[in-house]
Amino acid sequence: MFDTDTYELKMEATLEHFESELRKVQTGRAQPSMLDDVKVEAYGSIMPLNQVANVTCPEPQLLQITPFDPANIDAISTSIRNDQSLGFNPSDDGRIVRIPVPALTEERRRQLVKQLGEKVEEARIGLRGARQDALHEAKRKKESKELTEDDVKAVEKAIDKLVSDYQEKIDAAFKTKEQDVLKV
Repeated sequence: MFDTDTYELKMEATLEHFESELRKVQTGRAQPSMLDDVKVEAYGSIMPLNQVANVTCPEPQLLQITPFDPANIDAISTSIRNDQSLGFNPSDDGRIVRIPVPALTEERRRQLVKQLGEKVEEARIGLRGARQDALHEAKRKKESKELTEDDVKAVEKAIDKLVSDYQEKIDAAFKTKEQDVLKV
């Protein structure tokens, strides 16, 4: 018989990736996860920010970064300033980097919702890819006489049900995040 578990795992991974991408989208409130993609040049190599500093959120509109080694403070500030997608302007006092998170304008909120829509489409493309892989595998097994025509139809139904279930989960996560972004 045909095992759909591996394809369900691919769909689950797509959903998890989508949810992690949603966490990175700014909702007007500071969150340490906003800086997850920042890489810092420290100790002669490029490292993720969370490996060279602690990121905290003492206030709703402020991120605070405390480097493990104060010698890296300039590199941290420069890395954040150079990441144009964040649009942050960090300041430091020699020990701590502070990043004020500006309140979102209506235009910026709409732009973020548009970015969310692009992330939804990327997730759907991932689901369709997993579906295609499953259907190709089912057809290959049918051609090698491991599956009957009826088995292939059952596999198609099972895979399509999985895809629709995961699309519903993606849509629900999108709607929730969209409301967060648009809420003033």
